[in-house]
Amino acid sequence: MPCAVFGASGYSGVELVWLLHNHPQFSLEYAFSSGAREDAEPIASLYPQLAGQLDVILQPWHSNLLSQLSQQVRVVFLALPHEASAEIAPVLVNAGLLVFDLSGAFRLRDPLVHQQAYGFERSANVPETIPYGLAEWTTLSGTEQLIAVPGCYPTVASLALKPVLSLIDSVPMINAVSGVSGAGRKAAIQTSFCEVSLAAYGVATHRHQPEIAQTIGHDVIFVPHLGNFKRGILATIYARLKSDVSQATIDAAYQQAYATAPLIRLRQQPPAIGDVVGTAFCDIHPVVHQGHLVICAAIDNLLKGAAAQAVQLANQYFAFDSALGLQQRGGVV
Repeated sequence: MPCAVFGASGYSGVELVWLLHNHPQFSLEYAFSSGAREDAEPIASLYPQLAGQLDVILQPWHSNLLSQLSQQVRVVFLALPHEASAEIAPVLVNAGLLVFDLSGAFRLRDPLVHQQAYGFERSANVPETIPYGLAEWTTLSGTEQLIAVPGCYPTVASLALKPVLSLIDSVPMINAVSGVSGAGRKAAIQTSFCEVSLAAYGVATHRHQPEIAQTIGHDVIFVPHLGNFKRGILATIYARLKSDVSQATIDAAYQQAYATAPLIRLRQQPPAIGDVVGTAFCDIHPVVHQGHLVICAAIDNLLKGAAAQAVQLANQYFAFDSALGLQQRGGVV
């Protein structure tokens, strides 16, 4: 299945390039980057660890390539800034391409909430219904044109909470720590090595809070933190339980939800970030304590929280095994 990646030089983009290169059913035909030179620029010039393993050439996107792209490619993955995705996704869809968008441009259903979170209005020239692709909770028919891939924090929080929502009797509180790769590849003082120190940010204002609330159908309190490590997210979630909910009841709810989910691992001990970095897994460990539920969950923000989930959704779209091409440990960054 021929594919293209837009934003291929970024962290999520290069992970997509690597996953597609190694996938048994998908092939990477184009890798676009806004910063690419007009002459041939190998992706290994930006990521030397790929030298000798990947001969993909980065190229800039020009609108006059659309006809060629639509004839040679079936699937497009967008790893672009939000407004860039919002602009180009309708163009690609109208050209008959299937689009998986990793930005936040199409995740929030309510236009006002979207405007408040992202600061721009979406084009009306998009499919009326855009599925939100939390992979373990989404069924794709193979007829959709545009799929919104969830954000990294909403992925880990929603996967952890959805099986037990009916057993909770309070607003869940979500504390989550992410590595600096979540801020992207562009240099910034606050994510430089000597400046990063564990700290909360976006308290009560982070755009992933309404996304989590929309996904689980429940208000949440969400506090993200920036950690001084490259990749991975560790979330600790707290909620009061309804009366007489036992550990056995909680465990049964997770087993029922994820017994056939190959990329969810229900752990007997709290997961560490090192357990999931370089993988497409979400590790979950729930504990009942004095009428409250504490959930520890971990993902790789660039894989399960971005590139790998996009490929997982593409697998499901084409009726491949959900975890096809995703069960080998790896990671480029």
